[in-house]
Amino acid sequence: MFNLFKKAKKEPQLNFSVLEVDMHSHVIPGIDDGAQNLGQSLALIHAYKDMGFRKIITTPHIMADYYRNTRDIIERGRDQLREELILQNVDFEVEAAAEYYLDETFETKLEKGDMLTLGDGYLLFEISFVNYPQNLLDIIRKVQDKGYKPILAHPERYPYLYDSMEHYQRIRETGCYLQLNTIALTGYYGKNSQKIAEELVDRMMIDFIGSDMHHIKHAIALKKSLNLPYVQKLLSDYQLQNVLL
Repeated sequence: MFNLFKKAKKEPQLNFSVLEVDMHSHVIPGIDDGAQNLGQSLALIHAYKDMGFRKIITTPHIMADYYRNTRDIIERGRDQLREELILQNVDFEVEAAAEYYLDETFETKLEKGDMLTLGDGYLLFEISFVNYPQNLLDIIRKVQDKGYKPILAHPERYPYLYDSMEHYQRIRETGCYLQLNTIALTGYYGKNSQKIAEELVDRMMIDFIGSDMHHIKHAIALKKSLNLPYVQKLLSDYQLQNVLL
């Protein structure tokens, strides 16, 4: 029922079982722009299992203008999904954190503490797709001062960074980690994003990879990505930190 993929003529050398954990997704039903019901959530989890994952840390959006999710909303959604997996006899681990948007409320949330983090205090955040946030480096330092380890989500998707790799270098030099959306390497977000993703991989600047899974089209693209040399390189030659989560 949930086998949504045609069997490849030649299986890739490695699948995502070497990572074990996907650390960026939107699989909790009905609380952001990801899965909208339990059926969709279950389909995505079966897709994860098919690709070798044993666990996800799903990361719903927290955005002041659109997705005003809280710890309670996210954890109740996680628990609902866990209960359904038990009922369906699906052996798969689900944890939850959040993907914070760097908006006018972010610093207030940071000051209050109690941020939803991944693993040992990693804090996943995203920034505007349109304008470079002038306070980005200051915010990264404030995140660190609060004892969190910042991870910038999908740096390959911010067009204003494309003109120079120095932008990425400066971000990393602050101690901020970079998380690549794996499907960017397939050209899913366009050729420019793919080119930057490849260059970041070539320069060994990627610390985590994630699916950023919202729907089944993302699952299909992620499955396709396993046939790419760049993804095989990430799974074999890289010291990705997903396994620490």
